[in-house]
Amino acid sequence: MSKFSFSNKIMSQSRYVLLLLCVVKVVGSVENLSRPNIIFILADDAGWNDFSFHGSAQIPTPNIDALAFSGAVLNNYYASPLCTPSRGAIVTGKHPIHIGLQHYVIRGDTATGLPLSEKILPEYMRELGYSTHLVGKWHLGHAERVYSPTYRGFDSHFGYWLGYQDYYDHTCADAGYWGYDFRKNMDVVYQPFGRYNTDTFTQESVQIIQEQPTEKPLFLMVSHTAPHTGSDYNPLQAPQENIDKFQDSIEDENRRVYAAMVDKLDESVGKIVAALAEKEMLNNTVIIFASDNGGAPEGYNLNYGSNWPLRGVKNTLWEGGTRVAACIWSPNILNRVSSDMMHVSDWLPTLYEAAGGNVTNLGQIDGVSLWNTLTKGEPSPRHELLYNIDDVYNNSAVRFESWKLVQGNISTLDFAPVPWDGWYGHYTHNTTVTDLLPQILRSRVALSLQSIGFSLEAEAVKQLQQAADIRVRCNETLPEITCDPYTRPCLFNVLEDPCEKRNLANEESILVEQMLALLKSYNDTAREMIDLSHHPEAAPVNWDFVWTNWKDYL
Repeated sequence: MSKFSFSNKIMSQSRYVLLLLCVVKVVGSVENLSRPNIIFILADDAGWNDFSFHGSAQIPTPNIDALAFSGAVLNNYYASPLCTPSRGAIVTGKHPIHIGLQHYVIRGDTATGLPLSEKILPEYMRELGYSTHLVGKWHLGHAERVYSPTYRGFDSHFGYWLGYQDYYDHTCADAGYWGYDFRKNMDVVYQPFGRYNTDTFTQESVQIIQEQPTEKPLFLMVSHTAPHTGSDYNPLQAPQENIDKFQDSIEDENRRVYAAMVDKLDESVGKIVAALAEKEMLNNTVIIFASDNGGAPEGYNLNYGSNWPLRGVKNTLWEGGTRVAACIWSPNILNRVSSDMMHVSDWLPTLYEAAGGNVTNLGQIDGVSLWNTLTKGEPSPRHELLYNIDDVYNNSAVRFESWKLVQGNISTLDFAPVPWDGWYGHYTHNTTVTDLLPQILRSRVALSLQSIGFSLEAEAVKQLQQAADIRVRCNETLPEITCDPYTRPCLFNVLEDPCEKRNLANEESILVEQMLALLKSYNDTAREMIDLSHHPEAAPVNWDFVWTNWKDYL
């Protein structure tokens, strides 16, 4: 073969390889463009009754309502009763008993975090070609840098590591210590000092959307502080202009400020959705809005949420602590109030499938994908769920179909001298939910949806409002049958009795035994909880009064 012929052959092969690479790149780009953007907005300690899409007219949430009523209201959605376990379940697809997070929360002086052996949601999304960003709260470990967000699959993190903080000075008093807690990736930043958290997180989220490359899909978690308690010295915080909105309608001062905190949260949702519309991303986006657990009412945790008419508070296994407000929107979601049972661990497989991933790649997890249930109306694959098993609190609860078994509570502990097993936060209001229709129809979310061809109809919204209001299913005429979960298990039919007022354990003794066996089968698979012992080395006084990844510096 001549030198000339050999060169031509090499050039021809090179062109072929180059062409093949170009084809692969184009196919990859097209595949990425077909994947939906995913925006997960997480509220903190928001109560069932704190949003008007659940029938409460006291706190209008027109933007969230518009999102819910043009998507699906998840009326049978359950989370863990506290924030760390809920967040762990979201990102792993596993129940907290299988990742060691079944008891309490990670503290500022905890030496560990979400087990590093777990592959989590942003890592899966990154493999599918997504940009991955976390704005706001993390609360899954920070003692070493390897536990922090940017080491666990997020391209960026703007926010804080611990469980809560002052909305303006961004300090946190936790585990007996006090320090500053605000980061951009791994760097401590002080520019947000004096700025209200909800506004700061909203601005950062909007900027991420505006700067998102058009050839890549976006996975953005916006994990708000609101409406969690701020600092011990100033628990409820909101801008005065938002508080003034409720001056004439809410008499209780604490509840009034709380309402303003929720109002700012609703504003945030409106601005984020509007940014998606302006970027021309909205027509290929999935948006989730949910609370991480139930609300803290009437002074519990220094807060004034409302789970009415559900029973209990955050940190309890009653419905008020675990059955939480949530909705999902996308152009593909069936518009309805969904009664399909869903657990917080279902988000990973559901969103992974929505993004085009094969759920069999997720391995052994507890969550199931409800994507086809939400988009095609297929029967839900979930028929049971474990609320929790906590050997420290000595409480547990499990559900199968419509039946729920509850054992124990939290009131034997020093921090909970009262049982918190009643019904709290029953606030009356002159305005009806239907009176809020004009606000919903002209909200920033409604106008953004209208810009891409989705319009809300007043009559349809009315029907959905009624269907989403669980109060219509709490039959007050049925006689109450009390229970004492400390002495024997309580059994409720939560489909007929979502307010947990009729203990049917005596009438359904065989079913109680079956439910106890189901609970035992879960307990047999539980792993040991992570070490939550205290470590004074973590105290911010040792690190320039900043909460930090202290173990890296010892």
